[in-house]
Amino acid sequence: MFLPVRPTVRSRALMAAGTAAVLSLTLAACGSSKDSGGSAMPGMHHGSMSSSASPTGDAMAGMPGMNGTEAGGNGLADAVDGYRLTSPDSTLKAGRPIAYRFTVDGPGGKPVTGFALDQTKRMHFYAVRSDLTGFQHLHPTMASDGTWTADLSALTAGSWRMFTSFTPDSGTGKGKDFVLSRTVTVPGKATRTTLPAAANSTAADGYTVTVKGKPMAGMAHPLTVRITKDGKPVTDLQPYLDTYAHLTAFHEGDSAFAHLHPTTKVDGDHGGPDLSFHAELSTSGNWRLFLQFQTGGTLHTAALTLRVG
Repeated sequence: MFLPVRPTVRSRALMAAGTAAVLSLTLAACGSSKDSGGSAMPGMHHGSMSSSASPTGDAMAGMPGMNGTEAGGNGLADAVDGYRLTSPDSTLKAGRPIAYRFTVDGPGGKPVTGFALDQTKRMHFYAVRSDLTGFQHLHPTMASDGTWTADLSALTAGSWRMFTSFTPDSGTGKGKDFVLSRTVTVPGKATRTTLPAAANSTAADGYTVTVKGKPMAGMAHPLTVRITKDGKPVTDLQPYLDTYAHLTAFHEGDSAFAHLHPTTKVDGDHGGPDLSFHAELSTSGNWRLFLQFQTGGTLHTAALTLRVG
């Protein structure tokens, strides 16, 4: 009496399993962003984040779960995956150029001395004050013992965060991108600067920089930057760090770091006026963008505030 029923039950079970499989594949496909171009970004490695051991660490330095959208995380930790940024300096003097010395210690506790090239440099170093002013992007030098020296321009009083961006070329972290940071205090009376309102354009050294795109937090989006001068398109951009423009961003409130990857290929000394970038910003709110580009052998830096939804 029950034989006719069994095939029906089995059929329904198979249909349910098949439907679940199709739904699973559909959801997986929908999870990939169309704005990212439909392909994975090579070299976008992400490490787990430890809590910051910086001497004056920001309250939001932990930011759990926010280290998977940009290569190396958001940079608000001094140690990731056994690699640690160390420095004897927790305070620096104001008003004069100063050398900031540091090492990157590996999982074994010894300074790392082997680093891979990233945009023509083995180490990128950034200094930014807590109100996102005073931006400096440097390429420090390393001694044979693994001690790096970043020659900073004069700093103003306040709290500063020092970022290091690097890729080890050996060891457990070989080929992985890291961004580590520590905070330092510059003694004196600090005057906080209010972050300029969000805008899609800014001026620097006679150039106008316009940014197009509306990125959403935690999602890959394209950004387009257009550079003009006196209302005319700029087409004489020179290569800088193996690209026509270098773009970094810092989040208002916690100074979270992001490097926006250029997707415009270098083709001689005639770049511009339009440059494209892969933007993946971890947190909503205001981000301060710093665009660096070179013309006639002179490096220009333009800054604007971008609102991320």
